[in-house]
Amino acid sequence: MRSHLVAELKQSKPFPRRSAEAMASILRTAALLDHQLSEVLKPYGITTTQYNVLRILRGAGPEGLCGREVGERLISAVPDVSRLLDRMEEMELITRQRDPADRRHVTARLSDKGQGTLEKTTPRLEAVENARFGEFAAADVQRLIDALADVRGAG
Repeated sequence: MRSHLVAELKQSKPFPRRSAEAMASILRTAALLDHQLSEVLKPYGITTTQYNVLRILRGAGPEGLCGREVGERLISAVPDVSRLLDRMEEMELITRQRDPADRRHVTARLSDKGQGTLEKTTPRLEAVENARFGEFAAADVQRLIDALADVRGAG
């Protein structure tokens, strides 16, 4: 039986191993989802990583987080969190405040504009989530979550 992914990618040969197909399937799915989420966010002038930062800072509350803590919580690691936060501050999505007692420590917080951006974008991203996963039974979603955690070595 020819796999869905082999047909989708228009391959003439099957994958050499099921594990190779699984890897390719995860990568293809991640790319598809990332593209779809990016398209939803494009009209708001933010990337999926910037959206992730906004969610992280919303979760941190008024205390905010330093750049290192933001970086540790990102879904996709970025090489220069400081530069990412610089851009977001220039866009007025976040505010940053240097600690007067320790000038090396800078706390990032969600701005009013950042909160507004989250309020506008979150329902649209949740619609994508529902379109992709809404028909799955809760037990199937949990199995998928568990299987992906196992792949990441976090299971």
